[in-house]
Amino acid sequence: MKSFYHIVLGAAMVTLLAPGCSKSFLQRTPQSSLEEAALTNKKGVNTLLIGAYGALDGQDFKDGDMVNLSGGSGYAVSPDNWIYGSVCGGDAHKGSDPGDASAILQIATFVGNATNGFFNDKWRVDYEGVRRCNFVLHVLNNVTDMTADEKKELAAEARFLRGHFYSDLKKMFDHVSWVDENSASYSQLHVDDYKVPNDKDIWPMIEADFKFAADNLNEIQDVIGRANNWAAKAYLAKTYLYEKKYAEAMPIFEDVIANGVTAKGTKFALVTKFHDNFDAFTENNSEAVFSIQYSANDGSGGTGNANQGEMLNYPYNGPFSCCGFYQPSQDLVNSFRTDPNGLPYLDDFNQHPVKNDMAIGSNELFTPDAGNLDPRLDWTVGRRGIPFLDWGNHPGNDWVRNQQSAGPYAAIKNVYMQATQDKYYDGNGWAPGNAINYVLIRFSDVLLMAAECQAMAGSLDIAQDHVNAVRGRAANPVGWVKTYIDPDHPMAGYTNTPAANYKIGAWPAGKFSAGGQAWAMKAIRFERKLELAMEGHRYFDLVRWGIAQTELTRYFTYEKTITTDIATGSFAPKNVRYPIPQRQIDLSVKGGSATLKQNDGY
Repeated sequence: MKSFYHIVLGAAMVTLLAPGCSKSFLQRTPQSSLEEAALTNKKGVNTLLIGAYGALDGQDFKDGDMVNLSGGSGYAVSPDNWIYGSVCGGDAHKGSDPGDASAILQIATFVGNATNGFFNDKWRVDYEGVRRCNFVLHVLNNVTDMTADEKKELAAEARFLRGHFYSDLKKMFDHVSWVDENSASYSQLHVDDYKVPNDKDIWPMIEADFKFAADNLNEIQDVIGRANNWAAKAYLAKTYLYEKKYAEAMPIFEDVIANGVTAKGTKFALVTKFHDNFDAFTENNSEAVFSIQYSANDGSGGTGNANQGEMLNYPYNGPFSCCGFYQPSQDLVNSFRTDPNGLPYLDDFNQHPVKNDMAIGSNELFTPDAGNLDPRLDWTVGRRGIPFLDWGNHPGNDWVRNQQSAGPYAAIKNVYMQATQDKYYDGNGWAPGNAINYVLIRFSDVLLMAAECQAMAGSLDIAQDHVNAVRGRAANPVGWVKTYIDPDHPMAGYTNTPAANYKIGAWPAGKFSAGGQAWAMKAIRFERKLELAMEGHRYFDLVRWGIAQTELTRYFTYEKTITTDIATGSFAPKNVRYPIPQRQIDLSVKGGSATLKQNDGY
């Protein structure tokens, strides 16, 4: 069923121009394309909608290679934004060797400029998603074998997806062009129809798309992975949050929390085990508000339907074929240190560092940190001497490509289980693919966004309750990492002994109110850092909070004492948005002038 969403349709390409294509594209008839008339019916327009869902991950598999929909590297546009959201947010280092995919290191140290091809890939792939949605809406206009309600429901799905693609573009580049189904004549498309200025704030249009979707989507869907009205409400509230419209966002979040259900009708709730959100066997659970669906070994002959955007992000050597990227930072690891009451050190966590194995060989003795730790650490970061899922205790340097450059740690949330690898690992590419869904919005994310809104409204006790709900799940020992019965045979199972000294507590009653709004917001922000670590949110959170320069300057100052890769890292005011790709500016010339304007400072 998952492959439903990853069919890349030649039909979705006909008569459309992706931003970034040259005019010569219009002079060729795409192979295997369909005439628009053949699609102007219920079956055809639903097929086009599948193509729009298929653009969510931005991935393709062509000529034996793992590529994205614009033809570049698959990992450049991974929908979890591991590069642009997590690496650039201080969650992680690029990893591997400094010269391996050096364009990522340029982005991570904020010296990447408008000619960096990764930005162009990201721009093109998001607009490819927009284009598919627009074509669905254009064709739907002329469909006659559907009821008005059916057409409204399908339009709501297309507009939900378009809102997603545009919100990703807005977060990335800020100043982007709005192109919809009414922006061009699809029957007589000219290249200049897509040369639209990027001089307007598109948040109101994104709002309108999600509002339409929230009002018109069904609550229950017949296929897992299709958006329902509650997913649209969550996206709408998140849009308001990014606009700092806390009063508008808060009641919607609270409605989602109190009444929301998944597209299969399961009430939203935190799952008991934190890691169940990152295991293909337990995904599409009560915490998944909206997910990108992945499949492995589905007969497609490649990994285009799998989670190949993370293909580089496995421990180096060991049982994995690639590639030692995406190594969590020491700054992130230190954030999981807890005090005697099991609470985080909000301000001075780096003064309570977690012991690491830098410069210690895997054949040398090492004892892991014995201090208090938040148990979510070892479901987020692979570290020496601690069970790495069911693959065995992480051996340290033997699984790290260049420890001096990027540190001693490995990512976990994207890694498949050994026990189910025959079903959920896909080896059809040169790097691993897997069937672990990427959850675009988790229920814990909703709780923490609601907590922000409540704090900004002065309802600090309610904000604290939402944060404590998230911490309470993490405090349940049922979900902690345990030691192996036999470390030499990890598949033999686990003991009931925690793998480290886990200690996590709830904030005491009245703590947020006593601390005041500013302190409460600090606690909420820190909880997001812990709960959503390595999920692509951090940079965008720091920017919307207005603290990116302060936090990332602090991060670089500390982290460069641990590793060498980010020694030149520096965050400037312009870096609160990424540069408009120069290629797109060059292609936007109309009447002798570029219609796209570069962001300030680039």
